[in-house]
Amino acid sequence: MNNHEIDYKLYGDDMQFVEVELDPGETVIAEAGSLMMMDDQIKMETIFGDDSSGKSGLMGKLIGAGKRVITGESLFMTTFTNEGHGKKHVSFASPYPGKILPMDLSELNGKIICQKDAFLAAAKGVAVGIELQRKIRTGFFGGEGFIMQKLEGDGLAFVHAGGTIHKRELQPGERLRVDTGCLVAMTGDVDYNIEFVGGVKTALFGGEGLFFATLTGPGTVWIQSLPFSRLASRVFAAAPQKGGSKGEGGIGGFFDLFSD
Repeated sequence: MNNHEIDYKLYGDDMQFVEVELDPGETVIAEAGSLMMMDDQIKMETIFGDDSSGKSGLMGKLIGAGKRVITGESLFMTTFTNEGHGKKHVSFASPYPGKILPMDLSELNGKIICQKDAFLAAAKGVAVGIELQRKIRTGFFGGEGFIMQKLEGDGLAFVHAGGTIHKRELQPGERLRVDTGCLVAMTGDVDYNIEFVGGVKTALFGGEGLFFATLTGPGTVWIQSLPFSRLASRVFAAAPQKGGSKGEGGIGGFFDLFSD
């Protein structure tokens, strides 16, 4: 694939942003809403899909956009192209506390599979598609682990994950069980499946969800300690209900500002 060769620099610790350096004519693609800032003479354009296939026909664009709808993402992505004469910079911010992982696909056999909301940005030419789990039963009951994104090409891609990120190298035949929400990404050679948690008591009272991802090596996996879904559920669980106490929990008063 003809990926643009971009340079980058990461800033921050818990709330990171990535600054991408573009030579004249270079382009980076990103999720809508991830832009933080950009230099003058960078052209911003909204496109269907990721524009990686090179197909200019309406059908090709609709197919690319349709894949993104299945993953729950927007129909559109945004491209940022340096139309100036010197180097220009564009920055993309993390959506919540965590880390930004630079992924050089040329060093990862040209493909990684990641959570559907993990993709942040990539060099133009990286294809953003969907990875369907093989068992249809998993599709209806597997939650976050069923439909995942796949990033293909030989350029740079940036993936975001919450909390602390743990990178694990799996040996051939080595198995690892991971909460579906904690799985961030894995290389294409990892064999994975979504399995039901055995035991009625475990399923109903374990508090860890009904499904987990079973990963079998060889390959590399990235795991996050704080999935956004877990963070959000704790925040809303701790927030006082309408009409409740507004004492120390100032967050209750905040929500009341938007209530009737």
